[in-house]
Amino acid sequence: MHPNIDPVPSDDRLPAQADLVVIGGGIIGCAAALWAAEQGLRVVILEKGRIGAEQSGRNWGWVRRMGRARAEYPLGIASLRLWDGLNARTGHDTGFRRSGIVYGGTTPAEHRWLDTVAQDARDFGIDLRRLGPADMASLFPGATLGDLSGVLSADDGRAEPALATAAIAKGARKHGAQIFTACAARGLETSTGHVSAVVTERGRILTHAVILAAGAWSRLFAGALGLNLPQLRIRASVLRTGPVAGGPRLTLGTGRFGLRPRLDGGYTIALRGRSRVQITPDAFRLLPQFLPGLRQNLGDLSLTLDHSLWQGLTTPRRWPAEGRTPFETARVLDPKPQSRSLSAALRAVTAAFPAFRGVPVAERWGGIIDVTPDGVPIIDHAPGLPGLVIATGFSGHGFGIGPTSGQLAAELAIGAAPLVDAAPFALARFRLTQAPTLGANT
Repeated sequence: MHPNIDPVPSDDRLPAQADLVVIGGGIIGCAAALWAAEQGLRVVILEKGRIGAEQSGRNWGWVRRMGRARAEYPLGIASLRLWDGLNARTGHDTGFRRSGIVYGGTTPAEHRWLDTVAQDARDFGIDLRRLGPADMASLFPGATLGDLSGVLSADDGRAEPALATAAIAKGARKHGAQIFTACAARGLETSTGHVSAVVTERGRILTHAVILAAGAWSRLFAGALGLNLPQLRIRASVLRTGPVAGGPRLTLGTGRFGLRPRLDGGYTIALRGRSRVQITPDAFRLLPQFLPGLRQNLGDLSLTLDHSLWQGLTTPRRWPAEGRTPFETARVLDPKPQSRSLSAALRAVTAAFPAFRGVPVAERWGGIIDVTPDGVPIIDHAPGLPGLVIATGFSGHGFGIGPTSGQLAAELAIGAAPLVDAAPFALARFRLTQAPTLGANT
């Protein structure tokens, strides 16, 4: 089962030329297209499936600054400001509300993490309130939270993944961007070492600027160009309930669950801190780079053996320039949800909030998250391939920072002054030495 995403119709006729081609119709790619189209550029979005149909439409919908890797704080701070104006910019409702987010904890390890969150907030000038058990009881009346203490960022918020990416894409179209769904990018062409065209399943588009924002598919596309992106896939699961009378008004994350109020009166719920790393051939190839992070997060990660291993073994890693690609074989990643994890999350929520007793589960869905070894995204020029910018590896944090991340990628692509410093997101931090080897697929 997959969430109901607001549809975005496709344009019909592929243009011969564009100033910027964005590969990937998730929130990062659509935000890049929106900003570039607002600058008057001729922009094309290429999406192999449907706009926002993968992780951009399957995430929790949190829009937060606090609790991030320190490198991401500038993106989070700038993105929150951009979220404020997105409805007006796009002419569509993203579901964004500044409704407040609370993180809570009970164990010594969770308290140490909350201390880190509070210190980071002070360092970056974010107003954060520490909460004791009595404060938590006041904020969540009728709840059974025990000795849970936490932190509150009253200005952080939430949005609706089923609406937001579509709204941004429609806003980009309003400014002249063209959108092509069910249209996979197959490769790139170069001239004198610089990107000169994108090859799609419908034909070529001449361009000198391309953004690869293909989420979990980015490593495969880049690998066909000879670029070794350090990125793995993690499978996650989410559910949404029917309307809950008297439920909490704040978004809450504890050591056991995460929940977010929805515009429809229901809640998005997941088991917080439990993700499954898919065992694939890439998992073995990249093990040395990911092993330190896996060791550090053993309590939050587990390995899962599913059909992705066979898919990884049988998926071509190279293809002819005019040949059918894996992106056309699997238009949308739609993994089965992890029912046991979701049931555990719902039990924990119901134990804390009696208002959830008997509330029906409306939907359950799975999603695939693209992760890097350090959990921080890559937003950078592709080494050795001028004209290509990579924006990927958002590690489950990309929805909230999507507006600024997309804009930053577009700024890099056209040589504009960046809204935030791009240095923390450089691919070079992984010390890769492999250069692109453009072959038949280009």
